[in-house]
Amino acid sequence: MTISAENSLNLIAVAKKTRLAALKLAVLSTEAKNQAIEAIAQSLESAKDEILQANVADCERATTDGIAKPLYKRLQLDEHKLRDAIAGVRDVGKLSDPVGAVQIHRELDQGLILKRVTCPLGVLGVIFEARPEAAIQIVTLAIKSGNGVIFKGGKEATRSCEAIVKAIKQGLSQTAVHPDAVQLLTTREEILELLRLDKYVDLVIPRGSNSFVRFVQENTRIPVLGHADGICHLYIDKAADLEKAIAITVDAKTNYPAACNAIETLLIHASIAAKFLPKVAEVLGKLNVELRGDERTREIVPKIATATEEDWETEYSDLILSIKVVDSLEDAIAHINNYGSKHTDAIITEDAEAAQTFLALVNAAGVYHNCSTRFADGFRYGFGAEVGISTQQMPPRGPVGLEGLVTYKYQMTGNGHIVATYTGADAKPFTFKDLG
Repeated sequence: MTISAENSLNLIAVAKKTRLAALKLAVLSTEAKNQAIEAIAQSLESAKDEILQANVADCERATTDGIAKPLYKRLQLDEHKLRDAIAGVRDVGKLSDPVGAVQIHRELDQGLILKRVTCPLGVLGVIFEARPEAAIQIVTLAIKSGNGVIFKGGKEATRSCEAIVKAIKQGLSQTAVHPDAVQLLTTREEILELLRLDKYVDLVIPRGSNSFVRFVQENTRIPVLGHADGICHLYIDKAADLEKAIAITVDAKTNYPAACNAIETLLIHASIAAKFLPKVAEVLGKLNVELRGDERTREIVPKIATATEEDWETEYSDLILSIKVVDSLEDAIAHINNYGSKHTDAIITEDAEAAQTFLALVNAAGVYHNCSTRFADGFRYGFGAEVGISTQQMPPRGPVGLEGLVTYKYQMTGNGHIVATYTGADAKPFTFKDLG
């Protein structure tokens, strides 16, 4: 991919404008930011028809281009999705302002005061495939947290993103937030150039396929927040309530199979496999789920395909489910920690001790007991929305809302204090008194 000098200079100019707008946004009051968020919601409502028509055009073109089924599902933006996204905008407006929170307030000595205060990151670079409503979520969270944002949507969602960002900018034009705080890039050539803007962009958030996220991670020096894989597991323990287990399995696989929090592998304790497998296979079969099982699974439900080593490592993002019979809770945990992507994994059991063991030992951003993995979502966590899901060990981890878009700085105020006073033979001691 080659990038002309002209395109490079143009993108730098865009990034400079975004950073300038972000600096002004960073010091706005909570009230001013909330007014901007409400203005965005109202503008999106007014532009609803235009946005949905743009999405229909994107979907028609994508179909002609032979888009993959999971990507097409992410691309679709119907009236219900748009309504929920706008509701999410208003929910973010109701959240506490993450900027300006005093985390440490300490007297080091009389008249020498230290504070640690939360502040915006600066400018976010967001690159995503399909799922145009992600633009709405991230812009809202960026503004609430005082950050500017530069978007690059996938080519399949170009019209949708243009209509959404147009509405957002129209809404912001009537507020204290300058519309330059939100920028949309539209060409593929701009992706690599955006990833090189470490002087102007403080955090990159990729949302898309495994290969896409890995490409971003491998081609930038800017910190990246995101996850490459969503290989989620559901383990049915020997002490599971089988009706509960079936309902949760169905929800976790079929509610929205293209989502990163849908399960890809079902693990079943050997002592209940003969009773549970035929029932769950029948229900999933009626819902057109293709099942792939290990040898022990196929002894019980022989008509399904054979699961290979590759299946345990695959995020299908589709109505496909691999199944394995395990001998113990420990075997289930070992399988998950070996093949999982540290996204979200769940256990179904009425044994509290088994549940606690699972929650403690499974290494994932989300570990659940007796509920669907599909709850791994910023909106469902009460974050209003999310910028993405992070599976890294270091925080932020899991669905990332406002707290993932702020950092902090240390502020110190003195009155002529110098370090020499506190060193040497006659060093004065620090008081280190927390002021609350």
